[in-house]
Amino acid sequence: MTNRNRIVKCAATGIFAFFFLFALPAAAFAQELIPVGQTVGIEMHTDGVLVAGLSGVTTGSGDVTPAADAGIQPGDIIIRIGRNNIVSANDFIAAIQSLDGTPVAVTLKRGEKLIQYTVTPAADADGAWKMGLLLRDGISGIGTITFYDPETGLFGALGHPINDSETGVTLPLSEGFITSASVASVQKGENGAPGELHGCFDVGSKLGNIFYNTSCGIFGVCDTALEGTAVETAPNAEIKVGPAVIISQVSGAESREFDIEICRIYRGEEERLMILVTDPELLALTGGIVQGMSGSPILQDGRLIGAVTHVLLSDPTRGYGITIDSMLRAAESARELAQAS
Repeated sequence: MTNRNRIVKCAATGIFAFFFLFALPAAAFAQELIPVGQTVGIEMHTDGVLVAGLSGVTTGSGDVTPAADAGIQPGDIIIRIGRNNIVSANDFIAAIQSLDGTPVAVTLKRGEKLIQYTVTPAADADGAWKMGLLLRDGISGIGTITFYDPETGLFGALGHPINDSETGVTLPLSEGFITSASVASVQKGENGAPGELHGCFDVGSKLGNIFYNTSCGIFGVCDTALEGTAVETAPNAEIKVGPAVIISQVSGAESREFDIEICRIYRGEEERLMILVTDPELLALTGGIVQGMSGSPILQDGRLIGAVTHVLLSDPTRGYGITIDSMLRAAESARELAQAS
């Protein structure tokens, strides 16, 4: 997935979660899943506001950097200013407007740590109190649904986390949803320059809610059933080097199968696949793997084995995938963590 500013949306690729986290069934996934390959719009809001960067504040006596001086860093997630809880950018704006120049406690998350700094706001040339922060509270773009579970309505997509494009931080999820989308055009991939799908999606045509943003993809529940034929999932041990196919939506509103080759299997806690696009039609359309195809399901011998995740920058015909076992384990771990919290 690639992202753009949140703005009905045309994008180039690349709710209420607190109440729903506990509603996912204990037996999270069936033995058979529908490989989807459908492009969707993705809209996600963060739990707190992300520090995307630091800036100076121009005052009557020169430029100052209150947040940087206090120790705040890009990638931090601000969750409280003084006694005000911060969930969105609007919360942050309201908290800033109540400041009077007195030093204030800023509580944030940095990785797994909870940290508190004291920041002294500075008044700019217009007399507005500022901290010198560039913030982000949401992200949007297009990506691909990997699978849908017809028994529970659960879906998985992307095969990788949604990260902030500036800091690389995995965004903590407050709420999010997927919408229907169509691919309007394709920027072909070239050596050293990844291509991307250009798509349009309507935030009013919601397909389902996102509950988890994990290292192995995003997961949630669809409001309506997704079409397709369920197939068996293959365990990691039965994936092999050789021919396979991906299902992807690279034009219009229809998903299609394209031929690939699995070149290598990386064994480990999260098993990965190296893939090579061999389908002449896909190579002609996209040059190989492009941004927005993340999540395209991979099938081998009629079974779902994984999803496309990344393109090799030096060669767009090659890329990487994650196994379906890894995706399902990540979804189950996220569910268990939510129930324990």
